[in-house]
Amino acid sequence: MLGISRRSTCVNLRGAVSRLMLARLRSWDAGSATRPDYIVTLSRYIARRIAKCWGRGSVVVYPPVAVDRFGLQATKSKHYVTASRMVPYKRIPLIVKAFAQMPERELVVIGDGPDWKRCVAEAKGCANIKLMGYQSHEVLVRELQHARAFLFAAEEDFGIAPLEAQACGTPVIAYGRGGASETILPGETGAFFDRQDVASICQAVEAFEQGSGFDPARCRRQAERFSSANFQAGMAVALSEACAGVRTDQPAEPRVWGGGAWLASR
Repeated sequence: MLGISRRSTCVNLRGAVSRLMLARLRSWDAGSATRPDYIVTLSRYIARRIAKCWGRGSVVVYPPVAVDRFGLQATKSKHYVTASRMVPYKRIPLIVKAFAQMPERELVVIGDGPDWKRCVAEAKGCANIKLMGYQSHEVLVRELQHARAFLFAAEEDFGIAPLEAQACGTPVIAYGRGGASETILPGETGAFFDRQDVASICQAVEAFEQGSGFDPARCRRQAERFSSANFQAGMAVALSEACAGVRTDQPAEPRVWGGGAWLASR
């Protein structure tokens, strides 16, 4: 006789209910996407997702970054830094693991969260890695200001932290997908690695070390493009267009607010 356990029956039932709920949610989402006249989003990365999933156009107004809270520092130390809430998609343990294989490169890690224990395990026995846990804003700014570069391994919709680092005059070594690809200028304010793995991070850091250096003032100017004033100006223009009856119905490469005018997407 073929036996079916109560546990497997419950699992199958939960799966069926989940699939039904997801199907209804997708249907509701697709219907809701046709209702807005004008869509504003926070990055080209998400604008393209809107076009793919909803078949809708949008405009991009980048979120505000409090650049005035992060002062420019031209003199740098030899350590690298990363800072984040330690949740899985931020990939902080991956950065720690990479630096565990580069004992000659110093890394400071700021933040706490569910992945803290993984970071501790990856850093065990590594004198070049300093785990600081949660720190005040003042300590965060100090570490960003003096770091050789900021490491960023997440695929974010936008990503505020790389711009806070650039506001301090610190270049960023980042995973080259998501919002970071729009806020970092490779060769000018940072560099990218193309895979979320240890080898790619190590290669990017070593290439950075062999480079000709970065201008802190250039990093700062890049961050200032994402100021609160720029955000407010862009939202004011977007609201004016929406009130005037402009629509974003057709999917297309988005217009991006560039401070004084809309820019064509790259």
